[in-house]
Amino acid sequence: MNKIQDLQLLIEKAVSNLNYPASPAELYEPITYILSVGGKRMRPALLLMACDLFGGNVEAALNPALAIEVFHNFTLVHDDIMDNAPLRRGKATVHEKWNTNIGILSGDVMLVEAYKLMMQVETPILRQVLTIFSNTAVGVCEGQQMDMNFELQNEVAIDDYLTMITLKTAVLLGGALKIGALIGGAGDADADSLCTFGEQLGTAFQLQDDILDVYGDPDKFGKQVGGDIISNKKTFLLIKALELAEGDAKKELNRWLQTTDFDNTEKVTAITNLYNQLDVRKHAEKAMQTFAEQAFTALNQLSLPEERKQYLRNFADSLLIREK
Repeated sequence: MNKIQDLQLLIEKAVSNLNYPASPAELYEPITYILSVGGKRMRPALLLMACDLFGGNVEAALNPALAIEVFHNFTLVHDDIMDNAPLRRGKATVHEKWNTNIGILSGDVMLVEAYKLMMQVETPILRQVLTIFSNTAVGVCEGQQMDMNFELQNEVAIDDYLTMITLKTAVLLGGALKIGALIGGAGDADADSLCTFGEQLGTAFQLQDDILDVYGDPDKFGKQVGGDIISNKKTFLLIKALELAEGDAKKELNRWLQTTDFDNTEKVTAITNLYNQLDVRKHAEKAMQTFAEQAFTALNQLSLPEERKQYLRNFADSLLIREK
């Protein structure tokens, strides 16, 4: 088995070797730019890992893995436009560096290029792989639309939030693993189980992200702690707090959500204190653990040697045991 870090390096090298036409420059330069600004390359590495797990040729899975990475970055380009985000991984977003129309059109070409790469699988599984990829892509778009809808809704149900993060974040992990498994020669049952493992693990990971945004150490977490609170982002913690809060706690929470002129540190402290009073972290951690357990249940169903299942367990643990 290849180490996940080695697979990430393999993807990094392959990404750097992608070549696009020189003209029109405004169409293709943004693609090279967004693909060059970094990222962990985790999603395509998972496709290679799944192929490797079932004894497949990792090199044969490289183009489909690149398809996952190009598709993922396409969604980032369009998401940044929707969010009016100025920065991505510390650098100017495509629509800021060029303009919105270029961002839209370059993103469109990235989606087409992703399909061209994904089509380079062996003919016997081509139709099945393209169906999985298409369904995955639709799911990601559905999740993004739900996320945007939530910004305009005063009330969001926990179940709807869990559906959203599964679609927006986790289905791409599951889809990548399923495609990689099929390329590696896995049967449909194993491919489905590995897909479920990825989706459940991805949802658990996103719930952990919600928790760490409030309770993490910024130096270890790698993000601004409290960013979700400052922006009133509807995370599991906020939704659960709105569900549980009563009386003065509810008034205080709503006051902070409706206030537009505030000190960031004061708001983060106040809402974190409310979260502590309502014990929402416990609820979030319980939900995270439930999805993690479902991921491990799916993993146990795989018809793989025990040492390869353990490889997946260790990988899952490395994702879910992050520095607080």
